[in-house]
Amino acid sequence: MASPESLRFRQTSVEILNDFFINLNERNKDNLRSLSTCSGAFKDKRLFEYILLMCEELRLDFPVAYHAVVLLRRFMVKHVTHLLTRGSAREAEASAREDAAFKKIRDDFALMVLSCVQLASKLSLQSQIVEINKAVRFLRSVGLNFSKEDVLKSELMVLNGLQFRLDPPNPLTYVEVLLEVLGHNESSAPVERLHHICCHVLQFVSLQHDALYDALLAVTTQSPRPTAEQREKFMPVTEDCMLLGVGVIAAGAFILHVGDWQQVVQELSHITGISTTSICSFARVTLALLMGTPSDV
Repeated sequence: MASPESLRFRQTSVEILNDFFINLNERNKDNLRSLSTCSGAFKDKRLFEYILLMCEELRLDFPVAYHAVVLLRRFMVKHVTHLLTRGSAREAEASAREDAAFKKIRDDFALMVLSCVQLASKLSLQSQIVEINKAVRFLRSVGLNFSKEDVLKSELMVLNGLQFRLDPPNPLTYVEVLLEVLGHNESSAPVERLHHICCHVLQFVSLQHDALYDALLAVTTQSPRPTAEQREKFMPVTEDCMLLGVGVIAAGAFILHVGDWQQVVQELSHITGISTTSICSFARVTLALLMGTPSDV
């Protein structure tokens, strides 16, 4: 992870930043409009931990892990949907197809994860690329005997599954762009120090994804046992990267003891159109989990 001293905020022109933010916001809205029934899947914290450990072992930068997670989730949703919807609709055949599909996924899962990490490394300007020989050595070091051909086929399968669209914004992108906008709008905001804190908060939120959104759902519905219908309606909230970004920054600003915390929250609301109530709720839930007191939310 880059140190606060090596980061340079407030360097982008207002025009470019405005265009970039509008594009990011539209992509977030498009994603929320096109959610599939599998969209909430593949968000188990063990998956994030697995990719973090893989990136650490391969000596890759922190942002590569976030990009790899996003690529993997997008690919797996499409891949599983494809495997389960092709072929006969007869119950017996569908059941056999489902068993075969999940066996195949289980056998090749580590390879598919590594393919996403490889692709993310190739798109990073800071990290070294995980080339094929290094990928094979890593797999063998963890007891998996895949060949170079297997690695190439897996990477091509992921590329095809994603339709060669490898530039989805990841949660860290939203946090960094929002901090850049905040720095332009509020010259006194310590965005460099906030970035350092927010990276840690974002990692915590990613690892505590289910607990955090369960607590946020309980706050939203004012019920400790939300119904299945309430959970279904709440799903877009769990996929809203803009809400995640402002919530992480608000929590980071509170931890950093930024002078006028409410002013930061109001500015984030002004930038995104997300209500201060929603931002504060997200920040409170995050801080309660950080303190180990989720019951106080």
